[in-house]
Amino acid sequence: MAAFTRRLFLAAGSSLALAAALGLPASAAETVAETPKRGGTLTAILQPEPVTLTPANNTAQPTQFVAANIFDGLVTYDFDLKPQPSLATAWEVAPDGLTFTFHLRKGVKWHDGAPFTAADVKWSLENVWKTIHPRNKALFENVTSVDTPDDQTVILHLSKPSLPILAVINGVGAPILPKHLYDGTDILNNPVNNKPVGTGAFVFKEWKKGEYILLERNADYWDEGKPYLDRILFRVIPDAAARAAALEKGEAQYATFNPVPFRDVERLAALPNLKVDTRGYEWLSPLLYLDFNVDNPYFKDVRVRHAVAHALDREAIAKVVWFGFGKPAISPVPSTLRTFHDANVPRYPFDPKKAEELLDAAGFKRGADGVRFSITHDFLPYGDDYKRTGEYIKQALKRVGIEVNIRSQDTAAFIKRVYADRDFDLSSSYNGAFPDPQIGVVRAFWSGWLGTKTPWTNGSGYRNPQVDALIQSAAIEGDQNKRVEIFKRFQETVVGDLPTLPLLELRFFTIHAANLKGIVIQGDQTYGSVKNAWFDDAPKQN
Repeated sequence: MAAFTRRLFLAAGSSLALAAALGLPASAAETVAETPKRGGTLTAILQPEPVTLTPANNTAQPTQFVAANIFDGLVTYDFDLKPQPSLATAWEVAPDGLTFTFHLRKGVKWHDGAPFTAADVKWSLENVWKTIHPRNKALFENVTSVDTPDDQTVILHLSKPSLPILAVINGVGAPILPKHLYDGTDILNNPVNNKPVGTGAFVFKEWKKGEYILLERNADYWDEGKPYLDRILFRVIPDAAARAAALEKGEAQYATFNPVPFRDVERLAALPNLKVDTRGYEWLSPLLYLDFNVDNPYFKDVRVRHAVAHALDREAIAKVVWFGFGKPAISPVPSTLRTFHDANVPRYPFDPKKAEELLDAAGFKRGADGVRFSITHDFLPYGDDYKRTGEYIKQALKRVGIEVNIRSQDTAAFIKRVYADRDFDLSSSYNGAFPDPQIGVVRAFWSGWLGTKTPWTNGSGYRNPQVDALIQSAAIEGDQNKRVEIFKRFQETVVGDLPTLPLLELRFFTIHAANLKGIVIQGDQTYGSVKNAWFDDAPKQN
């Protein structure tokens, strides 16, 4: 492992200071009130190309990146993940948690000129959120009826409380579709999906497959004076080197989700025309983790899972493998979820000697060749970062006598192998936790997902009736303080059982032009509109 870490450390060393400074305002000057200037085309990098432009049944990042500028939601989220008004100007939750009332903004129009009303929200909840949206079925399943006493009021009636609803109702989390264009149609195959009509700050104009997607300013937008930009041009640039060159040359001014390799970040951040920022991902709260196949003859023993945890230096993974763009995780509920995160969960500090003792105690002694047993590790094929993580794990576990074979494949094969066929020993991937653990965390531990072959749900095969009961009670608890206590018990149990080992709280980064102002102002920015962005000295039109 020494040669591996030394090589990466030399590449990463000077990037650590850069990463440590990220997440703060890009410059002191941006904290001073400035008068936005109008005009200009924002060229944003889109990779990979989306398969659809409507987020009703697709939660892939490229779809949401584009759609967030076309569709407004009921709310947006600040950096503390508190909901802020958007299409809903106010809302109330009844003390018993069984009624949600949303007061809608007046005078909002769909891009085709039709009025936006409560009927659109009711129809979307009943036909999209409760039925085809991948994350929302469970959150809205307790909604028994929706009243619309007038065009600006929506009242949800629930059989049981579901407080996480307030954490998913932005433009892509709970997309509102125009009822007059979808009602009575095949929603999944409606041609409007790829020529979307929303209420957002930008209007869809053109999609040239393999090249670009063009949006133009909504001149009739409800938020007076916005957007400041004339248009957004989303360019599809598959090659990482080409993305870096486009940013460096000013041909593109905005790119999200680690658009260039880590080795290029420090060089680009040092350029006067570019800035790097790690804010705007709080709503996603991504977490890198390992899933143990608990049906594996080795990993069914909790001592072996604990041994692996002690054998891995998460500080090294953060600093060396991920170039400082992450911090060691201790819980599946990341620290960005301040309300729910428990800092007192069981810990597994880096201790190879302890790992060896646990493996010996479990009956897996070293053989004559020094090997205790061999396993296969499948990593998420989203780029070199995940492959390097696999290489580190291979060498770290070899130190304690576990031989690891790294297996690579495309995304479809990875999903089938891990979540459908369960033909793996150890896998690594990442999940978004989102603002409430009920949305993005519990799916990795609830036994109800087993057998469904649903990606990124309980890959370990974990079954614990106590944990299932905690998950189910939290889902219908109407008192948030009680939910916090339930999730603390949940964290203590699953971190003790350790079917899934949290590795890092990832810090994705955004690169944008230095003269692009107002581009990162909210906690769901990378899934939100750029209506507040403007150029100080607007570039030439494309």
